[in-house]
Amino acid sequence: MFSFFRRKKKQETPAPEEAQIQETAAKAESEVAQIVENIKEDAESLTESVKGQVESAVETVSSAVEQVKETVAEMPSEAAEVAEKAAEQVEAVKEAVAETVSGAVEQVKEAVAEMPSEAEEAAEKAAEYVESAKEAVAETVGEVVEQVQEAVAAMPSEAAAPTEESKPSWAARLKQGLTKSRDKMAKSLAGVFGGGQIDEDLYEELETVLITGDMGMEATEYLMKDVRDRVSLKGLKDGNELRGALKDALYDLIKPLEKPLVLPETKEPFVIMLAGINGAGKTTSIGKLAKYFQAQGKSVLLAAGDTFRAAAREQLQAWGERNNVTVISQTTGDSAAVCFDAVQAAKARGIDIVLADTAGRLPTQLHLMEEIKKVKRVLQKAIPDAPHEIIVVLDANIGQNAVNQVKAFDDALGLTGLIVTKLDGTAKGGILAALASDRPVPVRYIGVGEGIDDLRPFDARAFVDALLD
Repeated sequence: MFSFFRRKKKQETPAPEEAQIQETAAKAESEVAQIVENIKEDAESLTESVKGQVESAVETVSSAVEQVKETVAEMPSEAAEVAEKAAEQVEAVKEAVAETVSGAVEQVKEAVAEMPSEAEEAAEKAAEYVESAKEAVAETVGEVVEQVQEAVAAMPSEAAAPTEESKPSWAARLKQGLTKSRDKMAKSLAGVFGGGQIDEDLYEELETVLITGDMGMEATEYLMKDVRDRVSLKGLKDGNELRGALKDALYDLIKPLEKPLVLPETKEPFVIMLAGINGAGKTTSIGKLAKYFQAQGKSVLLAAGDTFRAAAREQLQAWGERNNVTVISQTTGDSAAVCFDAVQAAKARGIDIVLADTAGRLPTQLHLMEEIKKVKRVLQKAIPDAPHEIIVVLDANIGQNAVNQVKAFDDALGLTGLIVTKLDGTAKGGILAALASDRPVPVRYIGVGEGIDDLRPFDARAFVDALLD
């Protein structure tokens, strides 16, 4: 192109000016070459920029794929299928991004290679290709985000939360809940299990530990006799071997308390009446029980029968809302009337279980004990064999006084079970041994925390292991 320009100028221009024109043409050619080189460098820079952006986008998508896969591994099977599809879509989009950008980069390189001959046209093509590549990346990554969001939105709500398996096991939570009791006994038993010779001094030391552990005299005497017999039978010589003997003796003592509540298959509601003193955790235990029964596929209705304590009705209603359970209550009226209405409502609605709250009372308050007897009689008018279960809720912090409470409520109502709460807040875990000796009413459930899942059926072996290991 420039040689043609020079020839034409040479024909039209007189000889004296030829040197000046050649110099000007050479200068122009040099400037154009420099412009081409600059455009070439800019195009290559743009190419590297796009390539870097694309690699970053691909890396982001890869991270998204890994996160989806990790989530899939933690999800129930139903949600996992949805998430697997999302991961597949993300993988496909990631490949599309890589393919699109690779093509764009190649086109830019081809355009750059053509620049020396057609500088301006090639530079424009390069710029167009770069812009096209940017738009393709932005659009494709946008599709990735939308598809992942749609997949997450399609997942069941339960899948987004950690599964039950991701939580600590009940045995681990029980051991953690009994930390105070275990630590107290561990310090006291350190000398007993220290490896010394088994003799009368060692037995006396063990007896003191059991009594101070709130196991009571009767349970302590039973355990000491049992341990001595085991030592003689097995020929134990070492204090270290006493731990196993004590664990086995304690397990045999409290094993009769382990009688899980079995719900019969009937058409009528199963009525559970709960009693206890104020502050034992009765209302909270009802809320946790409702959650526990719902997890078993049972429908539940709550009766706000504590008409004496301020805000008791509101507290139970809050638990009802939390578990999506109907609460039958009255602003006025007595406890028996509320419980009767609740049973009638449960019969009409086909509810499986009625949890009837009652007012907290001390066993020494005879007029209130007569009131709770009335609740039982009125429930029998609604269903002849109701209440099917009468449970007293005990606060483990009260120690030996729990035995007196059980005796008083059992004499008045005929207890079928116990719930022992707040074992995580006391160093008196030995109270179950005292109950097993004095009044072995089955322990249906124990509580070792504030969480809604921290009320579980009593397991004697797990309890002994958590207490003494």
